[in-house]
This record gives sequence, structure tokens and C-alpha cells, in this order.
Amino acid sequence: MTDQYVVFGNPIAHSKSPLIHRLFAEQTGETLEYQTSLAPLDDFTSFARRFFEAGRGANVTVPFKEEAYRLADHLTERGRRAGAVNTLARQADGSLLGDNTDGAGLVRDLKVNHGVALSDKRILLLGAGGAVRGALEPLLAETPHVLVIANRTVEKAEQLAKEFSDLGPVLPAGYDWLEESFDIIVNATSASLAGALPPIAPSLIQPGKTFCYDMMYAKEPTAFCRWASEHGAAQAVDGLGMLVEQAAEAFYLWRGVRPESGPVLTALRRLMAEA
Repeated sequence: MTDQYVVFGNPIAHSKSPLIHRLFAEQTGETLEYQTSLAPLDDFTSFARRFFEAGRGANVTVPFKEEAYRLADHLTERGRRAGAVNTLARQADGSLLGDNTDGAGLVRDLKVNHGVALSDKRILLLGAGGAVRGALEPLLAETPHVLVIANRTVEKAEQLAKEFSDLGPVLPAGYDWLEESFDIIVNATSASLAGALPPIAPSLIQPGKTFCYDMMYAKEPTAFCRWASEHGAAQAVDGLGMLVEQAAEAFYLWRGVRPESGPVLTALRRLMAEA
């Protein structure tokens, strides 16, 4: 029987994961089937357990990442730190390993696809939700000069800074506390989905030098990317590469083969432009 993989979510029909993993499988010569799976909002655990009676692995998207964390029998260190799981893998003994590949995908997209150095840089993360929690451990492993978490509710940023302070220089802030520029600004809020922006000042961008990154992505530049470009950012890019890179990390966890992400990212960009 062909190995079965799914992505759990609700909603899920829009997911690009089946296409990404089909392209990875074709590229690497791996034989597998990958589909979307609309999980019920009120009983994710039982639904997922039924799949894993035979299924080999799953990606997990909103709103189930914290439930997947609790479902896992074992956790990778980055999954434990994130407190949320976006990748599940059934082990030889039937137990479930939970991992969070989001932060690794972000770091790889920044470093490999965009050539951004992270060491000794001033990095600003906008937001204090699950996306930021998943990114903190991999980003701090790159030894930035400082990493600032800014959020509307400062207490959430303070809690995250406290939890991750053993990994490096991480500080909390309110949006209105920020005045000095940063080398890298990462928008980890969902504001772009509504065409909105976090309430931040243009002074955070040093014209021609600051690199801006939106974890959201769309066919056209996101609201955050447009704002960054209008205020002189050296580059303003969206998170499609992060989507592909976190998927490549999950594929490697499942299959032991690391796919080439570049051709898949190019294919996705082309398909989105044609849509």
C-alpha cells in the first residue's frame, strides 16, 4: 500500500501542501499519496488517531497546531519549545513524533533563498502568537544581536521573552515603544490577510538597508510588503518561500530525503501569477 500523508486543517481546501509534496515526490522519486483532510473543530484528536491507524505522516495547520502538540507521544526540541506542532510522523512502534518546522522554514528562506545574514543583526518580530513562538528558537540559534518581540498586548510579548530568554537576547515591546530602526523586520501577524498593518512607525526602516518579511503571502504584494517598499526597505518579500521550506523540512522528517525547494517555489510563483 502506498504511504499516506495528509494536511489537517479547517478550512483546508485552499491548501497548497498537496501540490508542494507531489512536486517533492516527483523530484525525489519517492512514492506517496498526499491529500487535504478537513478535520472537525470539536474532535481533532480522535479524527487524527483514526488516520494514523494506517497513515504515515501529517502536516497540521490552523486551528489544530496546539491540539497536535498534545496528541504527540514524543516531541522534537523545537516542537517542545514552540508549544505547537505542524508536523506529525508515525514511528516504527506506532507512536507519534511531533515537530514544528515553521521556524526552520523561515530561517532557511531568509538565509538560502534571500541571502539574509542573521548573526549579530537587530531583528524585530511583529506579533506574539503561534507563528512567533515557532520562529523564536530557530532565529535565536542564529545568534542575532537582539531579537525584539512587539505586540499590541505587551504581556504576551513579555511572556514569550521570558520563556525564550535562555536561548539569547530577546526583549518584549509594545508597538508604540519602537523608534529605532532594525536590520530585519518580520511580520508574523495575520493583518495582511485583511489588507491591514500592525501600528508601527516608518522610522523602524533604515532606507536601503532594512530587510522586511511578511509571513503571509498572496498573488500581489501584501499590505506589509507595500508599506515596507514605500518607506525604502532594501527588500520586502512575502512568506511563500517559508511555506515551501517548512514543507521540505517535513518531507525530510518523513522520508529521510531532502528535496530541492527552489524549483518548487518557482513553480508555485508561476501558478499563482497565472491564476
